Parts: sequence; C-alpha cells; structure tokens
Amino acid sequence: MSEGTGAPAAPQFFGRDLASDRLFVIAGPCVIESREMLLEIAGELAKIGRDLEIDIVFKASYEKANRTSVNSFTGLGREEGLRLLADVRGETGLPILSDVHTPEEVDQAAEVLDVLQIPAFLSRQTELLQRAANTGKIVNVKKGQFLAPDDMYSVVEKVRRARPGVEVWATERGTTFGHHDLVVDMRGFTEMRATGATVVYDVTHSLQHPGKGGDRRFALPLARAAIGAGAHGLFIETHPDPDRAMSDATTQLPLASMRPLLEELREWKALQAKWERPDPVKAHGG
Repeated sequence: MSEGTGAPAAPQFFGRDLASDRLFVIAGPCVIESREMLLEIAGELAKIGRDLEIDIVFKASYEKANRTSVNSFTGLGREEGLRLLADVRGETGLPILSDVHTPEEVDQAAEVLDVLQIPAFLSRQTELLQRAANTGKIVNVKKGQFLAPDDMYSVVEKVRRARPGVEVWATERGTTFGHHDLVVDMRGFTEMRATGATVVYDVTHSLQHPGKGGDRRFALPLARAAIGAGAHGLFIETHPDPDRAMSDATTQLPLASMRPLLEELREWKALQAKWERPDPVKAHGG
C-alpha cells in the first residue's frame, strides 16, 4: 500500500497484483431479460475466458433505475435478479458484478455480488460509495459523464477512507460532449491510473449517443486505443441478438463477435505490455 492513502502499489484484481500483459474483461448483457439468456451468455463467456486465458467478470443489471423512458424495461426486480446472478456463479464459477443504486440495497446485493458497481450518474453520492466500501467487496465506480478524469481522485478517496485497503476500480465511460454525444479523452487514463485504482474502459457505453442510440463501428478502435492509453481492463456489454435487446440495443455487441474480438484485444494487450517503458519525457523533467 502507498503510505497514508490505502492505495495499492500496483493495480489489483481480486486481491492480486494485475499482470501487465493479461487482459481482464467485465462482460455480459445490459440487463437480465431471462434466466435462459443469462446462462447462455455466461456459459459462452466462461468458455471464451478459459480458452483465451482471459479473466472474465460477468455483469448484468438486476434492475435499471435510470432508463430514459418511464415505459422502458427495467429488469426482473432485485430479488429475482440477484437469485439468477447467484445461479450464474454456481453454474459457471465466474465472479459477478452488478449495479447498486441506493445505500439501502447494498448489503443485500453484497450477499451475492463479488463487485459492487456504482453507476455513473451516482458516482459522487458519498453515502452510497461509503456503504459499498464497508461491505469489503470490490467497488467499481463508473466515472460520471459530467466529471473530469481528475475528479476521480476525490471519488476514489471517499471509498478508501470508508474502508482502507478496499479494492477500487474506476471505469471510464465517456464524457458529455454537447447534446446527445459522448467522447472519450484518452488523456484520462493517465489521470485515473494516478489514483491508484484499477482502471477499466467501458467500450459499449462509450458508443452511445444518449437518448438517440449508438454506433458499434467504434467498439474495436476505441478499445485498442484505451489499451494503448493504459486501461487495465475492459467493460463490454453483449447479447445474443442485440437488435432485439430490451436495453441498449444499438450498443451491445453480438455474443458471436466476442471470441474474435477478445482474441484480437488479448494480443493488443500483450503487445502494449511488451513495449511499455518508463515515460522518457517524464524521466527527463517533462
């Protein structure tokens, strides 16, 4: 740990130092639609992870609390959703991540989840961050679309002060750029790595034109760029038939694309690690 901060000397992944050449991926559907679909996706991701030697964390929201329309599908509910996520862990052995939206639901969710995710819109909610930290589970905080990358220092500090030594991940998911658009500032990965958190790049939410849809064409180039800029892991939502998905239909990636996509990104990560050197500009006073 870095003295006085509770920050680890190296990025962490479930309590171990993260190897610079090993990719980890948070992946799964946007929201739980059915048990059958959930297990289909989780089973395929688990197999891909084993075959490619990629660490997979399975994600799915048991409840979507921030849909644009009041008529939009929000999930199967907390009780049923958590039960199904427990089934996924039991059948696949994958660690599980999902969103928590209120301090009141945190303890119940922590009985099932391995990683508690704080949604971007809630990334400054102090009580929620502290309650999540106090469970002792990993806390993944999505950087709000309204935050600058260096604003994550105070966010990460809220988590660490609540429970020193707790593992914190910080996820970049794009920044509001005018109306109905997001951009990813690749400089932000350097800023967020300086917090000592494990830094994740959310590929699919970065493809959104909020309120208007999204564009999957940019998934691969942005993922490559984020790895090159220093992201430790990736977050990718996937669905067997994205165009029929009940949430984020324009940005989830086809499940059939995940194996070739992750094969390429695994190689990209290995190449980045091979050529990573101390920054010569910084070393010479720049």
